[in-house]
Amino acid sequence: MNVRRSAAALAASAVLCVAAAPAAFADTASPSPAPVIPSGLYGKSDPTYDGVWRQSFALLAQHTVGLHPSRQAVDWLTGQQCANGAFASFRADAGKACDATTMLDSNATAVAVQALKALGGQDAAVQKGIDWLKSVQNEDGGWSFVPGSPSEASSTALVISSLAAAGVQPQTVTSKAGKSGFDALLPFQLGCEDQPAADRGAFAYEVKDGKKAANADATAAALLAAQVKGAVVAPAGADSPIAALPACPAALNGQAGAAQGAAAYLAEALKKNGHLTAATPGSDQVLPDYANTADAVIALSAGGHKQAAAGALEWLKANAGAWSKDNPAALGTLILTAHATGTDPKAFGGTDLVSALNATGPAPTAHGATASSKPEDGKKDKDKDKDKDSSENTNLWWIIGAGGAAGMGIGILLSGRRKRQQP
Repeated sequence: MNVRRSAAALAASAVLCVAAAPAAFADTASPSPAPVIPSGLYGKSDPTYDGVWRQSFALLAQHTVGLHPSRQAVDWLTGQQCANGAFASFRADAGKACDATTMLDSNATAVAVQALKALGGQDAAVQKGIDWLKSVQNEDGGWSFVPGSPSEASSTALVISSLAAAGVQPQTVTSKAGKSGFDALLPFQLGCEDQPAADRGAFAYEVKDGKKAANADATAAALLAAQVKGAVVAPAGADSPIAALPACPAALNGQAGAAQGAAAYLAEALKKNGHLTAATPGSDQVLPDYANTADAVIALSAGGHKQAAAGALEWLKANAGAWSKDNPAALGTLILTAHATGTDPKAFGGTDLVSALNATGPAPTAHGATASSKPEDGKKDKDKDKDKDSSENTNLWWIIGAGGAAGMGIGILLSGRRKRQQP
């Protein structure tokens, strides 16, 4: 969930990005023009791949900490919705009707539904979004990032979580073949027939040539979905230890079994370094994976596994500052991480995440105050325009990531990635 973008999103844009890459590297003396940031949108980086995603997490996080998002910001998000209920990753000209060339995005739609449902007063938009998600459900019960493609675990889990957050029982949403999202999701879990044994209990992003590879993003998303939870997780009381994983995870049945296996895998994975890691696209360099580490903490916290998440939470407090700087999706995800763990988001490793998020877009108001755009909002936006744009490194990651994503099945990558949440 954060700044990241799934492999499907990267793959969808791989052709365009790969074609542009040679020119980008050949003419480093001629930087690309700065992206035009729409009024009302949070963040300064290019919103092409993550505009709706980062806006949704920003608004959801503000609401969760007791703020009423700016009307301008909410209107920007609702204005991105197509007439059929779907959202694209970003539409530069929201005044133009969506057509056959609009790349509709199940992930963007799912997170927008969560945000708008939480904010309230957006019942029509929420219902249209849900109806569209139902309309693009695959026969096996699952979803893909790009409608019409084979189901994959991350998108299926995300839609399940969004349905749950919107008050819809995911089990009741079935395909024409009578399959629910869980029918599609659970087969992605690695069992006794899969190697290496240490990965058993994890979820694969996709099944390729009959094989599954453990994927942290898919596993964290699947754990949250198996618990029928959305991105906003209430902090648990007493710690709930993770049950030992059976010798054969195939013995795990249904949602509860899937959650048990996923939680056990994530807990062990976090023990290795105190956080999750991911290889950079196109190389063997392994770097910290901030987004999926935060996702894992939220998913484990949803099950009451406080001790299993504690080490990673402390690591995020100490190390996530640079990753989240000026990054609305990352800041929003960290705020939701703080909420899930009962941590003060205004003192997260010495950082006031709430103030940092608010500074990236239109100023919110406290709950109970008038929720209308204020004249000073425009002035604040102009002041923020003076800040140095921090999107160059993110754009570089996209160029690198898109070229390697199409055949890798790596799900959500590093930090520019929802771009998605992260490349």
